[in-house]
Amino acid sequence: MEYSPPPLFKQGPSALARLVFFVVLALALLISDARFKTLEIVRGVLGAGLYPLQRAALVPRDVFMGAADLAVTSATLRSENDKLRTKDLQLSQQANTAAELAAENTHLRALLQLSQRSATQSLPAEVQYDTRDPFTQKVVIGRGAQQGVQDGSPVVNEDGVIGQVTRVFPLQAEVTLLTDKDQAVPVQIVRTGLRSVIYGTPKGDTLDLRFVPISADVQTGDELVTSGLDGVYPPGLPVAKVVRVDKQADTAFARVICLPVAPVRGARQLLVLHYLNNVPPRPAEEPDAATAAKDAKAKKGGKPADSKAATDKAAAKPAEKPAAAAKPAEKPSTKPTEKAPAKTAATEKKAVAEKKAAADRSAKPQATPGAQP
Repeated sequence: MEYSPPPLFKQGPSALARLVFFVVLALALLISDARFKTLEIVRGVLGAGLYPLQRAALVPRDVFMGAADLAVTSATLRSENDKLRTKDLQLSQQANTAAELAAENTHLRALLQLSQRSATQSLPAEVQYDTRDPFTQKVVIGRGAQQGVQDGSPVVNEDGVIGQVTRVFPLQAEVTLLTDKDQAVPVQIVRTGLRSVIYGTPKGDTLDLRFVPISADVQTGDELVTSGLDGVYPPGLPVAKVVRVDKQADTAFARVICLPVAPVRGARQLLVLHYLNNVPPRPAEEPDAATAAKDAKAKKGGKPADSKAATDKAAAKPAEKPAAAAKPAEKPSTKPTEKAPAKTAATEKKAVAEKKAAADRSAKPQATPGAQP
């Protein structure tokens, strides 16, 4: 009969081993997703699957908001109606002026043979909820890849820039607000045309205009608009207004504090822009002369010394040519002097040979008088 221990006494992997296994698995998933984006598809599938649950969870809020809208008094509606009429008149005047300016701009561009700027398409969207991370300034809108939202598209409202799309799901998209500490927008000052880059701050309530020299003409109240040089934001969108300028003698750049023009946290209805920039791509950068010379020396190794010797030889050749040209004139005078040494050497050899023969003769042994063969 096979015996098995009761469930209470069954032994398996220890708690420490399971802890180590799951920690290693979590680290592997984090590293693979951060470096190779391996979980993007899984994240998109989960986002699409949880979308109905999110909509169901937001039903009480929508019902409450609808009841609050119905409770608005008629006096508030009349005042808002009067304001909208006044604003409508102002916008109609601005529209007429803009039409005249657009016609004049078209004529001038045709006269100067400049290319027309591409039209910017927009897609309306509504903020659904904030993200879970309290240390970031991000919201989620109810438009995704199926509605044509693209990664990196700018997001605006009627007042100015709100943020930028940083992550796209099939039915939703994540928008990083303008005040986020990792968000940067190229801007320029309307009054002076000075270009710089504006960043969010860790607190998320102000903006920091960086890389502004102390000598730059920046004043409190200056308006900042997008420069359009990055190819992401259309030029001329209102971004912020300067509220404080601190210039210190010990730093090269001034500290410029700005406030966003648009209500970044209070906006509900937004516009997602699809901006197409027709500017040709940036040309490839060519290495400068110093870098090219260093690369050539690194490749050749010891050849620079040889090239230097060759240069010295080439410099010495012009000095040798006059000497070579002078050789033909010296030949007639050198031939007689070369024959005399040759004859002298032959005479000396003959005398040495005769002396050697005489010495051999004197060295032969002489016969003794009493010796018989």
